[in-house]
Amino acid sequence: MKKIILFFSLLILTSCYDVERECKDFKTGKFQFDYVLDGVKKTTLFERTETMQIETYEGKTDTATVRWVNDCEFILQKLHPKNMKEKKAINIKIVSTTKNSYTFEFGIIGSDEKQKGIAIKLKS
Repeated sequence: MKKIILFFSLLILTSCYDVERECKDFKTGKFQFDYVLDGVKKTTLFERTETMQIETYEGKTDTATVRWVNDCEFILQKLHPKNMKEKKAINIKIVSTTKNSYTFEFGIIGSDEKQKGIAIKLKS
């Protein structure tokens, strides 16, 4: 009986846990996104305003419009796509935040395939 009470107590406590999401802190600023591609660590730097995002990757700069759906979700649309794949908009959803970073899910709109990443806010 004690085990059942303990189990339900733990279940109630863990179900009350809410992931921190202070998305407004990450709407604008300078950020860094590190990831591994084909076994090689890559870094993208980007600066976001309320309506624009400018990315620098391997010495190339790209600009996209930002349209906020809500405080934690936005749509990126490249301004100068070079092919059909780049013409497709990307949905980005912030799923959790810390003091200086956020974890996000992203994927092409209309696709069920999602990826995750962590962006670190850089000091200006």
